[in-house]
Amino acid sequence: MTVSGILTSGQGRLALGVAVLSALTVMPMPTHAADDIGRAPAAQKPTVVLVHGAFADGSSWNAVVQRLQRDGYQVIAPPNTLRGIPQDSTYLNSLLKTIKGPIVLVGHSYAGEVISQAAAGLDNVKALVYVNAIMPDKGESFASLSGKFAAAPLTKALRQVPFRNGDTTTGTDVYIRPAELHATFAQDLSQQQASVMASTQRPITQSAFTDKLTEAAWRDKPVYVLVGRQDRAINPSLERYEAERAHARRTVEIDSSHVSLISHPQAVTDLILGAAHDSVTGK
Repeated sequence: MTVSGILTSGQGRLALGVAVLSALTVMPMPTHAADDIGRAPAAQKPTVVLVHGAFADGSSWNAVVQRLQRDGYQVIAPPNTLRGIPQDSTYLNSLLKTIKGPIVLVGHSYAGEVISQAAAGLDNVKALVYVNAIMPDKGESFASLSGKFAAAPLTKALRQVPFRNGDTTTGTDVYIRPAELHATFAQDLSQQQASVMASTQRPITQSAFTDKLTEAAWRDKPVYVLVGRQDRAINPSLERYEAERAHARRTVEIDSSHVSLISHPQAVTDLILGAAHDSVTGK
């Protein structure tokens, strides 16, 4: 019998109905439907946002990104324009507002200032992680905060380069003198790595050192801090002071230079994972 013959006969229609009903009976229920009955879905993993500091770019996070991605995290390492707190924090804040769901926000070095201001008022930023970072309070600048402690060796290795903008305004960029970058910034990397960093470094505008924060999100969000005991760019005593003042939930100290995210990526990743875990479990 042809297919059309089956469809036109009463017996065929009955057989077809039974077959369809049987198929529906054995068809598996979608997993999400089962999850939605009687219980809430599993907690959502946060997106991890990694913000680089002065003299660097997003690639400085590469080894950390790889580890976080292996653990199933969505990761964003956006550019930090290094044009000063007002511009950099506003830019980052606008990016954070486009991310749905919880966020763990991580800042290295100067980016500690940027994330502190950018995260203010954003309820989905569940934790702040500071890696060899500067953490001024509201009304403080890098200069006023760091002035409480002995100057780090890096301060003597900086050079100023004037620049002009398209609107004819001018400013001054700050670089690390290439011959001194290894000794003052990245002494636990190879000389070859440091030479590449010296050639590819991105300058920070000099005004960023005196920009004062208008917000300090670390005052009302969970804080996690990594201190580099051999940091020659930011005094380790300052990093410890910041962690204590912020009542950090966890402070980790390791024997690293300022660029622990490159030289000790697993230790940095572990701290971030701890913050992410706490944000999910509500600790």
